[in-house]
Amino acid sequence: MPNFILQELDREMTDGKTIVFPKMQTYSQHDFDTVLKHMHDYAGSFSEGTMRGVIDTLVETMKRWMPMGHSMKIDGLGTFSLSLGFDTSMPSERAAADDTQQEAEGQANDPKTKYRHICIKGINFKPDPKLLHEMNKQADFERAMQDVKVPQKCRYSTEERVEKALAIIDAHGYMTLNDYATATGLCRSAASNDLKLLVASPDSQITTRGSHSHKVWVRR
Repeated sequence: MPNFILQELDREMTDGKTIVFPKMQTYSQHDFDTVLKHMHDYAGSFSEGTMRGVIDTLVETMKRWMPMGHSMKIDGLGTFSLSLGFDTSMPSERAAADDTQQEAEGQANDPKTKYRHICIKGINFKPDPKLLHEMNKQADFERAMQDVKVPQKCRYSTEERVEKALAIIDAHGYMTLNDYATATGLCRSAASNDLKLLVASPDSQITTRGSHSHKVWVRR
């Protein structure tokens, strides 16, 4: 039986109001091979190799057509669309790509230049209502703990957290999410949200490089 906990949002994000929401407990992640095995158990007439080929083809189709401005709708599953953002992770490389050094120096602080490079930040997924309906027919959730889980508070001030982050970056050349979480005592999700706020600050000395599992934090 699936379990859930009640999680309280950080009051700094809710103007001091207490907002509680249910959060499902996830115990494991099924890798591609496990998913294929489950699919084969459900539809044994297709080999795992055939199903792997179909999914690989779907991925390649998404990689080809979605960057050209198309969304992908799969009946019974949902709709996939791209999420865009400004790429500010490599300012030095962008400046080097300018036609002349004069242009790079003259446009370094120009907002239009700073945000001229658009990249894909993620993929949005909107599930098919039929999929949610069928899942709800099978789901019977049980509360895992009686108490409401309260957001973890950091014992360090913003200035202290920045100092710790910069010390790690100066010592190693970059900082990972685990490095920051360990240094501040925050959980990974809280550390990730905190770093987003720090990077977004106009006066921040910290920025990001890379994405997803290869994302690190460096000096701006």
